[in-house]
Amino acid sequence: MNNQKLSEVERIKTDSNYLRGTIREGLNDQITASISEDDQQLIKLHGAYQQQDRDLDDERRKQKLEPLYSFLIRVRVPGGIVTAQQWLDIDKLADTYGNPTIKLTTRQAFELHGVVKRKLKATIKGINQTLLDTLAACGDVNRNVMTSANPWETEIHQLVYKDALNLHTGLTPQTTAYHEIWVGDDLVAGGEKKEDFEPLYGKTYLPRKFKIAVAIPPRNDVDVYANDLGFIAIAEKGKLIGYNILAGGGMGMTFGIETTYPRLADLIGFVTPENTLEAAKAIMIWQRENGNRSDRKNARLKYTIDRLGLNVFKTAIKEILGDKLQPVKPYHFDSNGDSFGWKKGYNGKWYFTLFVEGGKVKNDEKLQLKLALNDIAKNHSGSFILTGNQNLVIGDVNEADKEKIDKLLEKWNLNKSIGGLRRNSLACVALPLCGMAFAEAERYLPSLIDKIEQELRTLELEEENIILRMTGCPNGCARPYLGEIGLVGKSPGKYNLYLGAGFTGDRLNKLYAELLNEDEILAAIKPILKDFATNRNDGERFGDFAVRKEYVNSTNEGVDFHSNIKKFQKK
Repeated sequence: MNNQKLSEVERIKTDSNYLRGTIREGLNDQITASISEDDQQLIKLHGAYQQQDRDLDDERRKQKLEPLYSFLIRVRVPGGIVTAQQWLDIDKLADTYGNPTIKLTTRQAFELHGVVKRKLKATIKGINQTLLDTLAACGDVNRNVMTSANPWETEIHQLVYKDALNLHTGLTPQTTAYHEIWVGDDLVAGGEKKEDFEPLYGKTYLPRKFKIAVAIPPRNDVDVYANDLGFIAIAEKGKLIGYNILAGGGMGMTFGIETTYPRLADLIGFVTPENTLEAAKAIMIWQRENGNRSDRKNARLKYTIDRLGLNVFKTAIKEILGDKLQPVKPYHFDSNGDSFGWKKGYNGKWYFTLFVEGGKVKNDEKLQLKLALNDIAKNHSGSFILTGNQNLVIGDVNEADKEKIDKLLEKWNLNKSIGGLRRNSLACVALPLCGMAFAEAERYLPSLIDKIEQELRTLELEEENIILRMTGCPNGCARPYLGEIGLVGKSPGKYNLYLGAGFTGDRLNKLYAELLNEDEILAAIKPILKDFATNRNDGERFGDFAVRKEYVNSTNEGVDFHSNIKKFQKK
């Protein structure tokens, strides 16, 4: 790709002086609430996206006002672990500068929404004062490194968490622009101006975003196959011996462009723990040098591998790592979601996994979740752990304090039973703040689940674990193509319905029907659920049933995602 015509974003990165651009000047421009188009690209690598409230667009247009611009700020939380005090600090920042909800993302990160430009610097500086940061939470770099939600579940979990932190640190960009713009010149060599240097990323960083997850069998609670780079922990005789490496996963696609597709990562080998960072760097550098910098829709590692060939990729990585890259070791996954309720860790402390619908921490007439978690944090000396399924673990609870936390859970009605479909659901933010959304997701999915649950109760399937994912567009932020039921917004109130993903995240789903409204979604799903209740095999999962009964064809390869589709006829 050396002779390719570079995309405009590549020019912006190259000319940015290591991500500076004119961000600082734009923040001081009081004429508009937005920043320049070039800086909108650069600020992503600092952890922020410019957004607008699309619910108010028509009204503001009539008033001859610019859109109501604000910013999403994403906070990196490697492995998802924060202290109770950090939770309180983030909660306060959301109240002070945001809208004021907190979003728990599918990558174990926080998102604050509704931060206006004049408060952007104070918010990011405040986040840094909590000892968290936003650098590389978005943009063409390695994002937040995910791992299993409870690092104290076993001794192996603790070791894996440490390795995940090592990946996080070793792959963080080195530009000093972040501290100059958001934190203060005093942290940058006494304020002296100097030439920056990015030993891993170079001036142009990566061709596209890069995501890493570390899974610990038998639970794939991080959707490891959906990542550019995945590590699967391998244990023998109770000891961690290393990791199988997966490469080339990714969820995003674009409607109408069949050269874009979701893809599962491929196994390429095994490394011992001390070689994980070296392997990650080798794969990132290969993608940096070979990725498509002309067409951003085909710039992820998954497309680079398919374009050049999996064997070419494997050979290149083997040449770099030599004998450090060994044959793949056997492993097995049996689940994908979180395990709810109380669990005791090998350290003798307790961990309570709490369901958070859509990852949205807010107060409403049904549940005062934000107040509840604030109350718990003030009475809790342990940790909070964000899961890859938008849920929350109240962690490191001493035996003597467990009863106190139990009473707080009961006080705020947080220990109620949740049905199997709802507890396995994910939703992206979508409308009104996401500029890419065609339809609702986070705001709409709970009410749709209410209606599906009526049918599940009738069929005595209410406790059945069925993975449901909804997004407002095809970019895949809530990993919809790994849902046994996937709903992807295509226009206002209309969704494409996908079926048949593997329960452990090892098979993609397949398009079943297009442009369905709510009534049509229910009409399409109910007969399949009834068939499932009546004719499933013992222990058979819904996604496997949908494939076996030929509602959809099995799809394991991304290049097959758009082919061999059975046309469902709407009534």
